[in-house]
Amino acid sequence: MYARLSCLLGLALLMTGCTAASKKKAFHTPIRSLKEAQARAAHFGSVIAVPAFETTPEAIRRLVDRTMATGNAALDEIAGLDRTRLTFEDTVRALDDLNHLVGTAANRLAFIKETSPNPALRQAATEALKTLQEWAVGIEYREDVYQVIRAYADTRPQLFGEDAKLLEETLRDYRRAGLALPREQRDQVEQWRKELARLCTDFDTHITQATKALKFRRADLEGLPDSFLDQPGIKTGPDEYTIQVNVTWQYLMVMENARREEVRRLVETERYRLAREENAELLGRILALRDRIAKALGYAHWADYQIETKMAKTAARALQFLQETSAALQPKFDQEKAEFQALKARDTGDPNAVVHIWDWRYYANQLKKERYNVDAEQLRVYFPYQQVLDGMFRIYQRIFELRFDRIDPPWRWVDDIQLYAVSDAVTGEPLGLFYLDMFPREGKFNHFAQFGLIEGKLLPDGRYQRPTVALVCNFPPPQKDRPSLLSHAEVETLFHEFGHAMHSILTRAKYSRFAGTSVPRDFVEAPSQMLENWVWDKTVLDSFAADYRDPSRKIPEEILRQLKEAKRSSIAHFYRRQFSFGILDLTLHTQIHEGNASETIPLANRILSEVFYPVPEDTTFVTYFGHLTGYDAGYYGYAWADVIAADMATVFEQAPEGYLDVPTGRRLRREIYEPGDSRDVNLSVEKFLGRPVRKEPFLRELGIVTEPASAAAR
Repeated sequence: MYARLSCLLGLALLMTGCTAASKKKAFHTPIRSLKEAQARAAHFGSVIAVPAFETTPEAIRRLVDRTMATGNAALDEIAGLDRTRLTFEDTVRALDDLNHLVGTAANRLAFIKETSPNPALRQAATEALKTLQEWAVGIEYREDVYQVIRAYADTRPQLFGEDAKLLEETLRDYRRAGLALPREQRDQVEQWRKELARLCTDFDTHITQATKALKFRRADLEGLPDSFLDQPGIKTGPDEYTIQVNVTWQYLMVMENARREEVRRLVETERYRLAREENAELLGRILALRDRIAKALGYAHWADYQIETKMAKTAARALQFLQETSAALQPKFDQEKAEFQALKARDTGDPNAVVHIWDWRYYANQLKKERYNVDAEQLRVYFPYQQVLDGMFRIYQRIFELRFDRIDPPWRWVDDIQLYAVSDAVTGEPLGLFYLDMFPREGKFNHFAQFGLIEGKLLPDGRYQRPTVALVCNFPPPQKDRPSLLSHAEVETLFHEFGHAMHSILTRAKYSRFAGTSVPRDFVEAPSQMLENWVWDKTVLDSFAADYRDPSRKIPEEILRQLKEAKRSSIAHFYRRQFSFGILDLTLHTQIHEGNASETIPLANRILSEVFYPVPEDTTFVTYFGHLTGYDAGYYGYAWADVIAADMATVFEQAPEGYLDVPTGRRLRREIYEPGDSRDVNLSVEKFLGRPVRKEPFLRELGIVTEPASAAAR
């Protein structure tokens, strides 16, 4: 998952025009400090920077005031232009410059809101973000600015490439904002959108703040490993163990290992009730308001409005993709369910035992242990966090021809923050920075994501602003007697999230609107999901996976083979669950309106229960479903992107050095990461593949009867 806040009409990036002479004068020594990175960047005509994070509520309020004042002045300047002398630079490009300025401030506020250890700062950032978002919505309704952009477009300028795309999409944004509507209707849409921004910020904040601690005795947690139970914060008394159901890795540990069904049921039920009191009614208001806005703008519903700018183009096409693939999975899903039922019948002595939603993870894990001799917990010894991180760095540095150097951050919001400089291994050009914030703490964003902080962009003075990003994760923290140990699934997550960082940092787009991960939402996950394949390859794993107690011990070939078979043993459950979320998302955004907003929770629970398993009684899964903001009407994009990712992975699979093939990595960097959205992503994918996308690799992975190899992804 990537996290990014786009406030205005766009965001982007570009490569600097280095001369041949400057390229020859490469730097191959390590970058030792931020100052050195900045000096080297200057040699390449670019800029490296870190955010100046605000440290007091007053500073946060000043940031918002300053950003809005600067933005208003810039808009006034555009509005006051002589309409007989309009140029691309002082109209469309000037808006992109403003977007970058405001986006950088908004990114910083969002990051403080999700990561600051100071509750007062988090609250101040939340309120400031609402103010800035409301102001940013209002920018799109500056009639005087719109008329200048429209007047420039009416001159029919001869634009090409990114310039033409920027003008086209800027005009599209104005249309989608309602500038073509009569003034009264347009003003109403503006007010609704401002209200929607506030409500969505509240919804997200309630999710971040939601907590639920359950206390158990040791006997209750039979099946969970001592290495987990003995951790500080888990073991909270002589015979007291506290599980934070809102902390994903703790939740999964229980659901996959707790033998007592009543414990699994309780943990699952409480997970499905998180943020219920705060978000149940709020979500209905959000959905109704979205529907009202979409209809006012001439769309059938919010889903069509959102998907118009994505690869799928319409909600009907996205829903058809989910429903057809979900139906195709039915035989495999039924087969897996029958195997889980047989295990539960054996355990309970009841031949008619029913597999519930709180059972499937546990029996999937038991099946892996018994049939495939795979114990996820025993495999953790092969994946100490630092060893995995270093190994992943070596791999990505190799295939993308990069260099990562750790440098001291000028300011730390917590002690274990790390900062790295990224540079091109061939030319020495600094390309950007990334922070690592990798372990859980109270009040922190509790999932896994990459946050954009400073996006890439060609600046007005001709220099190129290189990106700065942050990985925010929640891996098991290290203990006194052992390092942080990751599961294989968590290693997969790390490779995925760092792929988003590469997508952001390696971008060469010209404008901030098109930079890095600013691609259609149903494509943005594809490059990172493709990189998950790396952790299933024996050669790749052998380069870093070793028992931390005896580094000579690698994961045996047979274990890896069994691990792959074990993954396939429950893959239909994984995807049916994904499809249930996607269908839920699209159903809510096509069927909920003001007249039935009170039916949001019952409708959501019905969809989830029909596509996957019946949800626990008296629960509200959607109140904790953070993808309903940011990925609204877009969750289908994960599976959609998986189709593309599976096909892209075949290029590496067929390369001379497989997943470590440098020429293929270079091609991925040049054709996918660097362009961003500066050209149609369909074209970028076809350039990387050398042909149109095929569904066959994805269907083969799922065990579904495949279509002909020539069938294109739909």
